[in-house]
Amino acid sequence: MKSIYLLLTRSDTYVSKTIGLATSDKYTHISISFEETLEPLYSFARKYKRTPLPAGIRHEALYSGFYEKCNHIPCALYELKVNEETYEKARSHVDDMMENADCYRYNVLGLILCRMNIAYDRKRRYFCSEFVSEVLEKSNAIELPKHPSLMRPADYTNIDGINCLFDGKLHELKSSIRPGYQYC
Repeated sequence: MKSIYLLLTRSDTYVSKTIGLATSDKYTHISISFEETLEPLYSFARKYKRTPLPAGIRHEALYSGFYEKCNHIPCALYELKVNEETYEKARSHVDDMMENADCYRYNVLGLILCRMNIAYDRKRRYFCSEFVSEVLEKSNAIELPKHPSLMRPADYTNIDGINCLFDGKLHELKSSIRPGYQYC
């Protein structure tokens, strides 16, 4: 069996605070990784530390960039066990998207429609949880409880078969990450 890791966070940016106010969700952002060290993480996120837009598919790093100075934020790490074929399908899907990163944009409209519970696919446009949901659904890793465009990061805390490995502050997670470590 292989593992796919999902990192849920809630930063103190204006965008995260706004999403948190609108949803009352504990977590407002999700990233996916195929490595136990969580390097790299992939998500749809800001391209520059200081501004929320432009945004698109990104490599995210725990020790540099945006997360470098966000050690105090709440986070949760989840693990999804999958077979080799599913793992490779998911990883290949992300790799293909990364190779064509300039073709993808952030789905601001989709984020608004998600809050209104209106499913809507926009070609090559995603927000973070829509991206993760599509990767997992297209690789047959899990059956989603709703359409990928309606999935929010917090929804992943309630899906059977996805196990919580860690729930706490980002600095605590960073200090515990090493291969073979038992998070909980």
